[in-house]
Amino acid sequence: MALEAIRDQPRAVELLRRALDGARVAHAYAFVGAPGSGRMTTALAFAEELLSEELSTGRRSTGRVGSDNLLEQPTHAPTRVSGPRYNNTAVSTHPDLHVLAPTPPESNPKGARTIRIGAIRELERRAALRPVLGGRRVFILDEAERMTGEAPEAFLKFLEEPPPGTVVVLVLPGVRAVPATVISRCQIVRFRARQSSRAADAVGEALALLQAARAEGAPGLFRRTDRVDRDRAEALVDGCWLLCRDLLLARAGAPAALLSDAGRAAELATEAERWTDEDLLAGIEACRHARETLINNVTPRLTVETVVSRMLARAA
Repeated sequence: MALEAIRDQPRAVELLRRALDGARVAHAYAFVGAPGSGRMTTALAFAEELLSEELSTGRRSTGRVGSDNLLEQPTHAPTRVSGPRYNNTAVSTHPDLHVLAPTPPESNPKGARTIRIGAIRELERRAALRPVLGGRRVFILDEAERMTGEAPEAFLKFLEEPPPGTVVVLVLPGVRAVPATVISRCQIVRFRARQSSRAADAVGEALALLQAARAEGAPGLFRRTDRVDRDRAEALVDGCWLLCRDLLLARAGAPAALLSDAGRAAELATEAERWTDEDLLAGIEACRHARETLINNVTPRLTVETVVSRMLARAA
């Protein structure tokens, strides 16, 4: 799959395309976003570009190295296997692409899937070998947040002095999912949640925050907004805005299909009984103001707490 075939992630695709076209490929990337946002698919497409169209000198080749189909997409979800490659699937038939995925302990197939120190040592061993077909090797760590024990420290040492021609891609749900020392050595590529699921998740989070603050008061609100950074604050404020919108629709008797999450229609209808239209419109105005204040370097946590407090002050 070509990068341009990736849907709904124009900023991520543009960043990676500029790196390829300008021969400014970093040695490590962190693809950060929600599950289902296309991180792994994009990682494989990026690997195909790196291995098939780029020479180790940084010049574009006049043709692909080897077969055009050296990297193939599977028709089903790949089976996670031990070691740095999905050897028993069609994810990759390219010898210079290695995918490291979390696996359960050999002694307990039903145990928790993790990336252990042994897998990182194997990654290091493979990275030390010469590439088979071109000038690069690409390593993709799927669910890299599952590194446990000594694995993160060993991986950090690998990132500090990677072998020449090595490109590593970490697939992560957030920048805090791995130690800061690891993420600081990666170029971050952010992936937006798919539109349909993003709105539903945002409303769910805002409703949960509102209900917790109502039930537990200020301590509950403070506990749930601890360590809120700017990106998270923006997402929560947007969630509050969408929640007010959905509550207005629920009060008007709109079909469930018009809501951000049709499966939450009954819960929203119950919540809507606590509000008037005037209160919800004031809540939307509070969210608009909060978004403007975030631009002016206002404390993200304080902004979220203010929005929720103002909404609670109007709700019955």
